[in-house]
Amino acid sequence: MAKFFSRRSVAVAFSALALTLAGGGIAVAAQPTTVVQAPVDSGQPAARAGAASGQPQVTPEEARQARAALKGAVGTEAIIGSTSFAVVGVGGNLIRGNDAVSATRFGPGQYQVLFNRDLTRSAYVATIGTNFQCCIPPAGEIAVAPRLNTPNAVYIETYNSAGRPADRPFHLAVFS
Repeated sequence: MAKFFSRRSVAVAFSALALTLAGGGIAVAAQPTTVVQAPVDSGQPAARAGAASGQPQVTPEEARQARAALKGAVGTEAIIGSTSFAVVGVGGNLIRGNDAVSATRFGPGQYQVLFNRDLTRSAYVATIGTNFQCCIPPAGEIAVAPRLNTPNAVYIETYNSAGRPADRPFHLAVFS
């Protein structure tokens, strides 16, 4: 019978395999277990001013308006596959929309859009946009989040290209 491998080569192969497995185990064990936290100076202007979430607090009047918008709707539950949208002007005015009730500007680049249905299980997508057919919207950035304590509203922040809060018109789509 032919001898394919010497005892020495088998021993070297098993040693290399053992070192590889041991090294992989060490690498897995050495992975950091600390949680990375967001920097204190986040991109949200209100967060720097001391608000816990970065959003302006919901006033009693805003809470009343949100409840009234949900009461007036026939079915406040999201229909799977439904899309709501809003086109909002630079001053926070609601230009047009589907299921959108109102838009509010809180400060430079801070907006809220109120809908007549529950959005808690929805996804939000926004882009800087304009209502005019003639023009390209101003350059900038946009961020969306659920509105604090308001299940039928979305919070939006807009920025200039340098990352500073700036008023920008935008289009918002809500998918359920």
